[in-house]
Amino acid sequence: MQKRVRLIVAYDGTNYHGWQLQNNGITIESELNRCLTELLQEPIEVTGASRTDAGVHALGNVAVFDTQSRIPAEKISYALNMRLPEDIRIQKSEEIAPDWHPRYCDSRKTYEYRIYRGEFSLPTKRLYSLFTYHKPDVARMQEAAKYFVGEHDFKSFCQVGAQVKSTVRRVTEVKIYEEDADLVIRVTGEGFLYNMVRIMVGTLLEVGLGKREPWQIQEILAAKNREAAGPTAPAHGLTLIKYEFLQEKTGCLEK
Repeated sequence: MQKRVRLIVAYDGTNYHGWQLQNNGITIESELNRCLTELLQEPIEVTGASRTDAGVHALGNVAVFDTQSRIPAEKISYALNMRLPEDIRIQKSEEIAPDWHPRYCDSRKTYEYRIYRGEFSLPTKRLYSLFTYHKPDVARMQEAAKYFVGEHDFKSFCQVGAQVKSTVRRVTEVKIYEEDADLVIRVTGEGFLYNMVRIMVGTLLEVGLGKREPWQIQEILAAKNREAAGPTAPAHGLTLIKYEFLQEKTGCLEK
């Protein structure tokens, strides 16, 4: 009897060409498919909730797949972790409704971008944070961040050429705080465009360095032009922290 299994997936994205299957390299999705197919002895193709870019990390991305296997869903995580590379680990596996689909749910994602501020870089932080010897003004960045909250057209903060029906998204919270030498930008929203968080970070850094004024975020949003915003921050500083589904029992069914 077929069942649908949900995985909570954590990974270090350094050595991967992102989540989604690619012709030119290994991805998180391709490794999951390979190891699940070997484990369950049937062709498996997972469906991911969030297609993170090359070099981006995750503590809690979500994937589902269908299987005929008699292995209890909650035991699949243990067996799968014995086959996966050390930089990918399943945090939880569980059986869900056969028509539950992560991309049809009302959901909320939280990303975290880390910036290490120091006179010199630290080797242990090089894969997980952006290094800068500059000292961005945190208060200015916090003031600018307020303009992102709410429902806006984020076309200025989307990579040119992205294929989307609408560039309108809702950001529910942007927090900027310090943890010792780290500056953390934590963004929560109901959906994000391609490179949106990284462009937000690059623009906020320009505000912090005095290249833009905080209120100019409004002008950038209104411009609806990628050239109006700042640079795209490097991928390695970004981590998908968590994925929250707002409707577990309804609103998440395949269409």
